Amino acid sequence: MTTSSKPRSMKRWLKLKYTQLMRAPGGPSFVALGFAIGIFVEMFTLPTYGLAFFLIFPLIYMMNASLAGALIGFVFGKIIFIPVAFINSMVGGWVLPNHIKISVPLAPEWLDHMLLVNLKLIVGGIIDGMVLGALFYFPVKMTLQYVANKRKEKRKLRRLSVVEVKPVTE
Repeated sequence: MTTSSKPRSMKRWLKLKYTQLMRAPGGPSFVALGFAIGIFVEMFTLPTYGLAFFLIFPLIYMMNASLAGALIGFVFGKIIFIPVAFINSMVGGWVLPNHIKISVPLAPEWLDHMLLVNLKLIVGGIIDGMVLGALFYFPVKMTLQYVANKRKEKRKLRRLSVVEVKPVTE
């Protein structure tokens, strides 16, 4: 008789991954740092045509952060990217000198303009990504600490209630 294994439901898989993330060995700061790295890298991924995504891996390795947290931060960054892209372009315009001009030989003028816009997005995205990463690090860390403390308190109360209910045999 063979037993066929049912595929796990998506809800159950997500709950498992959530639990693993909440119980990460490095604690809340490990996951929050990964989240901050993910947001930082996402802010300049689009103008680099997706190549900046590969920067996540060495950054989490060097800074000892969570890959799962970085990927969640990366996805969150994708959600907020469109409104932030305008700010990235403005910041890049403020930082780059006004007289900067990109000129590719034998290329049309519109291509030079697009490269300049991408340069502004990259420079502004790096600056804004650092700021957003720093801003999101603390709320994510505090939220994870709160959830962990709440879980510990719930487990402690459950243990106490089990001890009280246990009948004493004489």
